Amino acid sequence: MSEHAPRTSQILISDRDPGLPFSKGLLASQIMVTGLSPYRAYQVAEKVELRLLEDRRDAIDSGELAMITLEVIRDVAGERYASNYLRWQRVEHLDVPIVILIGGATGVGKSTIATQLAARLGIVRVVATDAIREVMRAMLSAELMPTLHVSSFQADRAVREPPTRAADALVMGYREQTAAVSVGINALIERAAIEGTSIVIEGAHVVPGFFDVDKHGDAILAVPFIIGIDDEERHRSHFAAREDAVASRPATRYVEGFDGIRALQGYVKGQALSHGVPVIPNHSFDQTIATVIDLVMDKATSQAAEVSAELAAAGAPQAPPAQQTAVPQTRPHTA
Repeated sequence: MSEHAPRTSQILISDRDPGLPFSKGLLASQIMVTGLSPYRAYQVAEKVELRLLEDRRDAIDSGELAMITLEVIRDVAGERYASNYLRWQRVEHLDVPIVILIGGATGVGKSTIATQLAARLGIVRVVATDAIREVMRAMLSAELMPTLHVSSFQADRAVREPPTRAADALVMGYREQTAAVSVGINALIERAAIEGTSIVIEGAHVVPGFFDVDKHGDAILAVPFIIGIDDEERHRSHFAAREDAVASRPATRYVEGFDGIRALQGYVKGQALSHGVPVIPNHSFDQTIATVIDLVMDKATSQAAEVSAELAAAGAPQAPPAQQTAVPQTRPHTA
């Protein structure tokens, strides 16, 4: 073996008790928070490990590891992803749970985005509002709460006294259904704030104006947004894909109720606009995930800055700069 060949001995994270060994898999999962795909994140982690081995390191502290990781991300993926990694270092010092709320009409891709986003942010709790509705349906009969016992885009069928216009009946029934399910949504938000556990809540019943995150203040990092698809044919095609993926969900009823689904999308987008909640178009999965990651980073960075300003105004001690960023400044690159 060449004297310059990298060693295969274990590298320890020196400031982690009782000496946590370096792990490519763990580092890759942390890097995915930048918006990089799992494959690209693992590439970065491999390059970080190679650099440590070439330097013949037995141990490294987490701050220096973060510095090296940032440099490798910048070299491999570019400044955008490096910036996200840099911002996330500060976000982690907030020490508050992240509560992500993903709304949108049926078939826009909420569940897929929620699952991928949770994996990249290291969030283990993902709850669909349909699950909340199922629990409430078991507690409240169809006679007592009829709108709970139909799909969101069929809510007009369960309105007791429907208005003259069919479109108004659909929105009326949907609002009644959403108001009931939002009791469970608000309970989940409350639990996240009390327990300090992050959560992703997704579903057709995540409607701005029906849930309250403001009352928790800085106790949570709340990131609500709506997913939408402007192109009708693209939206319609999602139901065929859903039928292929889930045999128990025939696309027929979605196709038959498509006009209602589109009408509810318009209503939800209007609610988002009036409450200042972002609407993110789902044209491309990768682009949508990248946009969502940027949104989470922007919200988190903004809240971190506000908390730091409040601490400074109160004269409270803050983490030293090296601990806040754990990363170096951008260095020049040559071609």
